[in-house]
Order: sequence, then C-alpha cells, then structure tokens
Amino acid sequence: MSLLLSLYGVGSLLVLAWMAHRLTRAPRDVPLWAVTGLVACWAAAYPLGLAADREEVFLGLAPMTSRLVQHILVLAAVNCMVCFYLFCALEPARARRRAGWYALALMGTVAVLIAAVAAVPEGTRTRDHTVTGVAVFFVTADLYLAVGFALGWMWSRRYARLAEPRLARGLRITSLGMAAIVVADALFVPAVLMRWAGGDGAPASLDTAGAAETTLGWIGAVFFLLPGTVLILAGVTYPAAVMRLTALRVWWRHLRAYRGLEPLWTALHLRFPEDALHRVPARPWRDALSPRGVHRRYYRRAVECRDGLVRVSPYLSALDDDGGGDGGGGGGGAVPPERLAPRLREALRAHAEGRPVTTRAVPVAVPAEGGLDADVERLLALSRALREVERGGREAV
Repeated sequence: MSLLLSLYGVGSLLVLAWMAHRLTRAPRDVPLWAVTGLVACWAAAYPLGLAADREEVFLGLAPMTSRLVQHILVLAAVNCMVCFYLFCALEPARARRRAGWYALALMGTVAVLIAAVAAVPEGTRTRDHTVTGVAVFFVTADLYLAVGFALGWMWSRRYARLAEPRLARGLRITSLGMAAIVVADALFVPAVLMRWAGGDGAPASLDTAGAAETTLGWIGAVFFLLPGTVLILAGVTYPAAVMRLTALRVWWRHLRAYRGLEPLWTALHLRFPEDALHRVPARPWRDALSPRGVHRRYYRRAVECRDGLVRVSPYLSALDDDGGGDGGGGGGGAVPPERLAPRLREALRAHAEGRPVTTRAVPVAVPAEGGLDADVERLLALSRALREVERGGREAV
C-alpha cells in the first residue's frame, strides 16, 4: 500500500514536470493543457490526502478541510480528462459548450461536498463514515468519479480503435486504469453505506459493518484505485515516452557512427582541412552534451568524409590506371572495404607528394541503395578497414 502511494506521488510529480516541459513547446495545444491539468490536480491532491489520512494539520488546513480540497482537486482532474476527449474529438466551439455543462456538474458536486463538510461536527475523523456528513461526502465524490472515469474508459476504447499504434497503446493502458478506478469506486460506495447504516443501527451491528467496510475499502484501494492511477499516468506518458526512447536509440546510433568514422575522417581531414564545415557553437559544452549537438556532429562528419573521398578519388583512379585494378574508381562502390582501405592510403600519400592527376572525380564506397544511412554504413566499413590497415602498419614497424 505504501509502495503504491509512493509510486502515485512520485509518478504524479515526474509526469507533471514532463507535461510542463511539453507545454513550453506547444502552448496553444488545448488537449495538452487538459492532460497537464489532470496530472497537476493529482499531484497537488497527493500531500493533502496524506495529511487527511494522518489527521494532521497541513498548510494551516484542518484534516477535514484537507480532505475537501483533495477531493475537489481529484474531481477537477476528472473534468480535465473529459475536456481532453472533448477537444480532441469535437470542433472547438462545440467542445467548449460541452465542457461548460460538465463544469456546471462539477460545481454542483463541489457544492454538495462543501455542504457535507460544513455539517460535520468539529473533531470528526475524516474517514468516520458513521457520521452522515462524512458518508454523504464520500458517496457523492465516489459516484462522480465512477461516472467520469466510466465515460473516460468508453472514449479511450473508442479512440484507440482509430488512433495510430503508439497512441492506441497509450489509450488502452489508460482505459485499463480507468476501468480499475470505476471498480474501486463501485466498491467504495457500498462500503461507505454499509458503515453508515451500521453506525446508525444497534451497537452490535457496528463491528460487522466496520469489518465489511474495511474489507471492501482495502480491496478497492489496493487492487484497483492505486494501480488504476498508476496505469493512467503510464498511459498518458506512453506515446511521448516511446517517442523519446526512439529518439534515444537514434542518438546512440549517431554517436557510435560519429566515433566510428573518426579514422576515416582524420585521414581525410589531414589532407583536406578546407572541407571542414566550420561552425563553432555558442555554448560548446552544451552543444557537446545535447542530442542536437550529437546529430549535428554526426551529419557534419559524414558529409566531410564524403567530400574528402570525392577529392581523393582521382588519385585512386590514377592508381587503378597504373595497374592496381582494385581501387575506388569506375564503380568503386562494389570494392570491398578491406581492399579499398590500403589503396586509399596510397592515394592520400600521392596527394601529399603532389603527384599530378588528369582524371576526374569518380564514385568511391557508394552504396547500391540510396539514403544517408546506407551511405554512412559504407563509410563506417571503410573507416574500420582503414583502422585495421593503420594498426597493421604500426605493428610492422
């Protein structure tokens, strides 16, 4: 129970920070505002609920007042969820009208909660369901939550059938969480009513009603409410999290390719430094650590390697004309990198010695299929082969 509560609290804060970051990039996205509002209400309700459970004063609020504010935030979160679906599915004007009706329902429910709390005698424990005001408070809130999450479950399942795969999986996860919360509320309402009826009846029936309420409440909280909340948070973040994981894989692939191209780039850069795409970042350390910085350096290195091969290709072709026959000219893309690498060293040496060449540039290490990824794979294979050639040369010396 405590572990699930901790996951709920920490997860709400982490997801809220993530959603706030996304809002800075899309400040006019109304559905995103709605989801952020949902998570913000849940995150704010968490400490208030803990204080009310412990019967402690929190931020100057009495326990029952904390319970009231907690539930107002939770009900507002349900309305944010409703607004998310409305503004995703309807025209803005129609969505605003529908959202207005749901806001009126929220205000009516909040009025009932305030009246119920006002009728509770001072000093009453926040979960003493034998008190009529407390029972009315919880039954009203749980019924509202059950209806709201039932609507959310229905809309999530409906839109999951129409959404693209990543979003559809997120909606399905969210719908599971909503279904769990509906079941939890369906258990909470009879539990509260049984406790209230037992409290108003003969003293002998109080223990039986209290035991039944405790059992139903424990089952609803442990097996449905808290897991459902965690599932909703997971579903809300799933599409963006998968996108970030995909971006992380691309970042890692580009970083490895950038480092893998170093032997080839170094050899070409020493001979053709003028091909370097000079661009000094405004913040070098930030550029070195940022994902965009890695992508930028990857693309620059690939382009610089290709430019260097274009410049040295006439020397490779000249070596072929002298009888090598296995250089890079005239369809060099089909030459294995293990054979091309030593010829490339000879061509670079010929360029350094200033040997004259009359041939034009020819393709070198060009892949059969198009695309940057295929091109980089050929460059990487040549770079690895060049590293082996240089390592063998050093060992021979």
